[in-house]
Formats: sequence, structure tokens, C-alpha cells
Amino acid sequence: MRFLRLYMRSPAAVIGLLLFLLVLFMALSAGWFYPRDPLSLAGRPLTLPFDNPRFLLGTDASGRDIAAQIFHGARISLLIGIVATIVAIVLGVLIGALAGYYGGWVDDLLMRVTEAFQTVPSFLLLLVLVAVFGSSLTTVTLAIGIVSWPAPARLTRAEFLSLRNREFVQACRTLGLRDGAIIFREILPNAMPPLIVYASVVMALAILMESALAFLNLSDPNVASWGNLIGHGRGVLRTQWYVSAIPGVAILLTVLAVSLVGQGLNDALNPRLKSR
Repeated sequence: MRFLRLYMRSPAAVIGLLLFLLVLFMALSAGWFYPRDPLSLAGRPLTLPFDNPRFLLGTDASGRDIAAQIFHGARISLLIGIVATIVAIVLGVLIGALAGYYGGWVDDLLMRVTEAFQTVPSFLLLLVLVAVFGSSLTTVTLAIGIVSWPAPARLTRAEFLSLRNREFVQACRTLGLRDGAIIFREILPNAMPPLIVYASVVMALAILMESALAFLNLSDPNVASWGNLIGHGRGVLRTQWYVSAIPGVAILLTVLAVSLVGQGLNDALNPRLKSR
């Protein structure tokens, strides 16, 4: 309850949570409101928004319902964002925890690997992975997670470096606890708050990366994603701008919601704010 009070005292965080719940509602109710395949032909191409009560947001150049693609695209965006974030955080925590806890040559080796990944721009590396392994939804999601782990790894390492010599860790070593138990049961829970906050950043970037890939026709064309819809609207951007603008607004609001939720979590988990 105290955490909830700390979170709710930020108006921006509340707005972000409401927007995120709206996107989540769209994802969960997509099959109920639009049970048909969102990529199937539904009506006359390029129907204007609100011009036909059957298609509140209009249709694209192929005659597919834009509203159906927006609702089903919420599923794709949240799925990619959540799974890619889990992959990035798990990889980052494992590498950062080992580097920060053991130090020495282990730290040097793992940080050189991390720096090697960071020398190449994330999106460029993502393009290479997609070009080599394909553009299926699973491949794209895993690739986004793989290119996003260096920052969580560095954050985890910094937290472990500050915690590994604390009194409670020394007491665990005196009691004979193994390194695995000390890392994952004692130190990691104390290092989680900043990682939880940073997860929102990773999720927002994952949604943007998938949208950019879809815009370049490098994502899975067999799913109704917001990026695919923006890409399909490029050819009619000057005349039927709404085809690209509507999914663009959906991406903007989703990324904004995730960012504001992350800001609220940061305020609620910050120990300096708790003490006020």
C-alpha cells in the first residue's frame, strides 16, 4: 500500500498507467471486438475514418480494417516488448552479476564482450541478425532482446560492485553460503529496483525497434503490427495520411505510457523519496 501511495502521488505516473491499461485492454479485447483475421479484406480500400460506421478508423489501401489492425497490433507490440525485455534483462543480469561479484579477470572478460556489443549500433546489429536468421515474429523478438542486454548488464554490474562488500554479504560468506546463493538470493534482490525501472526503457525501445523494422518491411509480414500498418501507408501518405498517422499515434502513446510508468516506478522505489 505504501508503494502504491508513492506511485500515485505522481500525476504523470498515473496518466502513464491509465494509458498502459488502455493499450492492455485493446490487446485483451481484440479477439472480442474484431474476431476476424485483421489482415483479411473488409471493405472498400481507403475509406476515411468515421465515414462508415463499420470501419471507425477507416480502411487501408488493401481494404483492411484499420481499427482491427490497431487492436490486434496492441497484442504484437506488448508481446514483443515484454518478451524482448525479459530476454535482455535476464542476459544482462547474468553477465552483470558475474562480472560485478567476481571482479578480476571475469569482470574484464565479460566487460570486453559487453563493450564489443556496444561498439556496433543496436539497430544496425538488429538488422544483421534479422537478415541472417529471418524476420519471423519469434526471431525479431529474440533479436531485439539480444541487442538490448549490454545496458542492463552494466547497470547490474555497478549495483553488484557497490553491494558485494556490504556487511550482509560478508556474513553470508562467513556462514558458508555458496556463491550462487549469495548472488541470486542475497545481492540480486537488493539490486533489482533500478533494474525494474530500466526494464521500462528496454520495453519502450523494443516497441520502437520492431516498428522501425516493420516500416522497412523487415519484420514479420504475416502479423498485424503497427509498424506494418505504417509501412503500408507510405504509398498513400500524401493523400490518405491517416493510414500511417493512426498507428503512429498508437506507438507514440504506448511508448509514452511505458516511459511514464517507469518514471513512476523510479519515484516509488527511490529510497530518498520514501523517507520523506
